[in-house]
Amino acid sequence: MVEGSGRVVSDVWDELQWRGLVAQSTDEDALRAALAAGPVTYYVGFDPTAPSLHVGHLVQVLTARRLQEAGHRPLILVGGATGLIGDPRPTAERTMNDPQTVAGWVERLQAQIAPFLDFSGPAAATMVNNLDWTAQLSAIEFLRDIGKHFSVNRMLDREAVATRLASTGISYTEFSYVLLQSNDYLQLHRRHGCALQLGGSDQWGNITAGAELVRRVDGAHVHALATPLLTKADGTKFGKTEAGAVWLDAELTSPYAFYQFWLNAEDAPVGGYLRAFSFRDREEIEELERQVVDAPAARAAQRALAHDVTALVHGDDAARAVEVASRALFGRSDLLALDERTLRDSLAELPAARTGSADVEVVDLFVAAGLSPSRSAARRTIAEGGAYVSNSKVTSEDARLADFPLLHGRYAVLRRGRRALAAVTVGD
Repeated sequence: MVEGSGRVVSDVWDELQWRGLVAQSTDEDALRAALAAGPVTYYVGFDPTAPSLHVGHLVQVLTARRLQEAGHRPLILVGGATGLIGDPRPTAERTMNDPQTVAGWVERLQAQIAPFLDFSGPAAATMVNNLDWTAQLSAIEFLRDIGKHFSVNRMLDREAVATRLASTGISYTEFSYVLLQSNDYLQLHRRHGCALQLGGSDQWGNITAGAELVRRVDGAHVHALATPLLTKADGTKFGKTEAGAVWLDAELTSPYAFYQFWLNAEDAPVGGYLRAFSFRDREEIEELERQVVDAPAARAAQRALAHDVTALVHGDDAARAVEVASRALFGRSDLLALDERTLRDSLAELPAARTGSADVEVVDLFVAAGLSPSRSAARRTIAEGGAYVSNSKVTSEDARLADFPLLHGRYAVLRRGRRALAAVTVGD
């Protein structure tokens, strides 16, 4: 459609802006017009520097999905070549992983991304690996055909490079990373007609360098789009917990821990998270944002966010299972109904105590698990009616764990009051 100003407007561009997914772009009017005329072939890249993506990568995956749903064609690059090098970090050199490890991680990341996109139809996604064209380049070809188009002066001005030069220094290997990524854009433009690269705003220098290389070598004007780096309410990096990164792989971050990460989002940024990570429509999201202001204690936005993202990444069944577990831990559902895997994952997030036998006093377990500072304090909690074992109220100060049914024969949940929880495991 066309506004009164004469600018071509793409619905998907307006949607991306409303969702807070546009941090920077090359010529906005030209990009809007290209998306409106469509379809545009675009790419987003992921380096296999770990065996899984984390929630920070999910912004790019879901933005790629939004563009595909608008009729544009995604190229998903998992960098078997760039993953061997690593984009410069501001602190120190990356540890280089051996080629077999990186190749295995390429396959894992491809399998992890694939369910989010459609690989059939007119806007079918395509998986690509930059090792396919980079491995064929000789050093002479790389320097003559790619390196001659880059100014060392401009490369030195890049923030990551400047930071490293001012501190630990930087190897020629990492310094040259921008040339490899830029060549990816050139190759994808030639092989697939790619005209847009998508990435996080921390990749803006690499992305625009690739667009410039396409212009210099092939004389074509292509586009670049950077999404913002999301942060927590205090401005710290999004997607990190005390335990480390929040991974998409269920073996590295359990679905329960994943759900809890989103459920614990602060009020201030939760609306932005919903816009970026949920596929709810504007009306639903704006209503949830109003509820954050009007009824923050209900945490409706956080619950919607946790459900949506957990279902996207782990499936509807896993999302329902962890929701039931979350309710059960606090006495709002039946703990005995939880399957052992879900129960074990949920207990792993709690303070814990271990005992060799169920023939142990509950007061001792409350102390061992950190729910009470002393036996006398634990007895006082029981006397006041605030002690529970697996959601059954403890009525005797001399109660033993054996007085309560164990979950799956070896687990119990201790609760003090409404919110303080701990886990008990019986046996080795």
